[in-house]
Amino acid sequence: MSETEETYGEETGEGEDDMDMEEQQEEEPEVEQENEDKPENEEEEGPPDNPLTQEIVSEGLSLICKTGDGLAHAYVRLDIHEKEITDLEILKNFIHLRYIDVSKNNLKDISPLSSLTHLLTLKADENLLTSAKLAEMPFLQIASFNHNKIQTTEGVSHPMLEHLSLNFNNISSVTGLDSSKLSRLHTLELRGNRLESTDGIYLPNLKNLFLGANVLKKLEGLGRLISLTTMHLRDNQLENLDGFSDSQKLLQYINLRGNNITTAKEVTKLKCLPMLRALVMSENPASEEDDYRLEILIALRKLERLDKDEYTEEERTEAEEIFEHRRQEAEANEGVSF
Repeated sequence: MSETEETYGEETGEGEDDMDMEEQQEEEPEVEQENEDKPENEEEEGPPDNPLTQEIVSEGLSLICKTGDGLAHAYVRLDIHEKEITDLEILKNFIHLRYIDVSKNNLKDISPLSSLTHLLTLKADENLLTSAKLAEMPFLQIASFNHNKIQTTEGVSHPMLEHLSLNFNNISSVTGLDSSKLSRLHTLELRGNRLESTDGIYLPNLKNLFLGANVLKKLEGLGRLISLTTMHLRDNQLENLDGFSDSQKLLQYINLRGNNITTAKEVTKLKCLPMLRALVMSENPASEEDDYRLEILIALRKLERLDKDEYTEEERTEAEEIFEHRRQEAEANEGVSF
């Protein structure tokens, strides 16, 4: 099967990779830390060499479109997932590929893909990669490297990249994400890694940030995430809510489920977020307090939903009355404004 075989097929878009952000906001899947250190004296035996062949490529090619210069047609989609492949060297010759799935193989190196300058989407989940580094890909929009052994965020500098997934790897800190080269990146997924801090995520155009199932103990550098609307911090080790900034004027949804926040009063530190409308605080010690829902609404009176339930008009009325009573009492007793 020739990559340049002609046809009258029309080019189509990639709909499969679109994320339903609303659904993810409602309920994230249960996640566990999957990357456990092996004993130092235990050496992992590598898979046998199994380079990608022309035959396997031919079986995985589909979707014929016009080439970039419009003078010919070529196959632009390649699906070679779950083939136990260890080497992609042959793909250097398939320069017209735009959509590639090499997931569930035994790849330690994907550098041959750097030759594919028309690439739009790359799925490389469940391999043996220790890095997501590639030469700058001028048109790459979606890249997924979930469930690998990646230790660093260095080497990702694709100017058209919009969605980057690095879930369930071994990343302990975020470095090398250059906002000037990742100006179109709107969604970053780093679930199930080893992050202890949010420091290093300096992406002012980022809208959705997924950091669940790490070991986060502190929130740092959030003031630079001025376009963020959704933030998932579920299943971490946060004991306080220090770090949010009044420069985060667009942040609407925060998921803090399964952390170590002991008092509902801690949410007063979220008053600086004028657009916050939905908050998840279940499975924190604070959620066991009496009047948990009410105390959070008193602190954040514009909040529309806590956990899975929207606030009722009765709850809002009660919260307003208690807030006003406390304000007047504080002014009378201490002579200070509330």
